[in-house]
Amino acid sequence: MTNVTGANASAVSTTLSGPTASGHSDPFGLAQQVCAVTGAGSGIGRSIAVAFSKAGARVVVLDVNEEGSAETVREILETGGQAIAIHCDVADPVSIEAAAAQTLVTFGPCDVLVNNAGLIRLGGLDTLLLAEWNLLLSVNLTGYFLCSQIFGRQMRAKGKGALVHIASIAGSNPTAFSGAYSVAKAGVTMLAQQLAVEWGPHGIRSNTVHPGMILTPLSAAMYDQPGVLEQRSKAIPAGRIGRPEDVAEAVMFLASDRAAYINGDALTVDGGFSSMLLSLVPRAGYDRTAA
Repeated sequence: MTNVTGANASAVSTTLSGPTASGHSDPFGLAQQVCAVTGAGSGIGRSIAVAFSKAGARVVVLDVNEEGSAETVREILETGGQAIAIHCDVADPVSIEAAAAQTLVTFGPCDVLVNNAGLIRLGGLDTLLLAEWNLLLSVNLTGYFLCSQIFGRQMRAKGKGALVHIASIAGSNPTAFSGAYSVAKAGVTMLAQQLAVEWGPHGIRSNTVHPGMILTPLSAAMYDQPGVLEQRSKAIPAGRIGRPEDVAEAVMFLASDRAAYINGDALTVDGGFSSMLLSLVPRAGYDRTAA
């Protein structure tokens, strides 16, 4: 475990708005909130962790990638933030229990949990090995359940908290030859809704963010193929591929009290791509370039 903080966590007063102790602005009222992010060693997870730190939150970086986690912490410390990195395998309840315990000891009870850790195993369903199916579900779905359950105990004890789950537009749009990925992401959406219903009376909100067309380490190889970046950008109303920071902004909102009356809902972050179905098929008399 890497344990590094920018200040003594118990000695820093809570600031609800305005500039934080490190000089960052706090438009979301997250200063000194304890925010745990799974899969925060790279990509979307790292962007979320850094965004929380810039809002003055105390960030718990959870990942099996210790080198990546350490880099995320270094980035946070360089801007005056507070963070710890804890090795955490989201498919292992013992590992999660240990991470939650260390979070409690170091920073106090968790206020925000972002379930983001994920992996991809490609393959058609006709030949996909059961081991590959189970591996993906254990991280991309069961891991979300386990982290919510274990970190959620701290939230239930204090009567307040926010869960934000990173799903995908693939959860409502089947992605062929991607193994169990779409199935898992569809499950994440229902898990988030069930948590919202069961835990709402305990002061805990649960929502999802559905990214689409985001350039991350997981998708980078795809965009390295000639023409892919240009073709995909043309299919997106926003005219560009998304950045991890775009997802982080949505997460920040749902994690904050600005979304206090939003529970069991989903926010799509895909530049409008999900609305493009009818515009992507040929239609006589319609010329998109002239629109």
